Amino acid sequence: MYYWDGGWAWMAFAPLLGIALIALAVWAVIRLTHGASGGASGRGRGWEGHEYRETPEEILDRRYASGEIDTDTYTEARDRLAAHRSSPR
Repeated sequence: MYYWDGGWAWMAFAPLLGIALIALAVWAVIRLTHGASGGASGRGRGWEGHEYRETPEEILDRRYASGEIDTDTYTEARDRLAAHRSSPR
C-alpha cells in the first residue's frame, strides 16, 4: 500500500530543493534592494541596464562634501579638471 519507487530519492532531494528555493529568494531580495538603492558605492543601474559611473567632478564633490578633502585641494582639483576638459585632444 502506498508504495512508490523512488520515494527515498525525493526524501533526499526535498531538503536540497528547499535550500535552493530559499537561496534564490534571498538572492532576489538582495538584488532588487541593492539595485533600487544604488548600492553601497553610490552606483546603480541606468534605464538601459548600464552601470552608472560617477564623473570625476561628482567624485570630487562627494569627497569635499564628506570632509575628506579641504577647500584648497577641492578648488585646485576643480581647476585642473576644467583645464583638462577644455584642452584639445
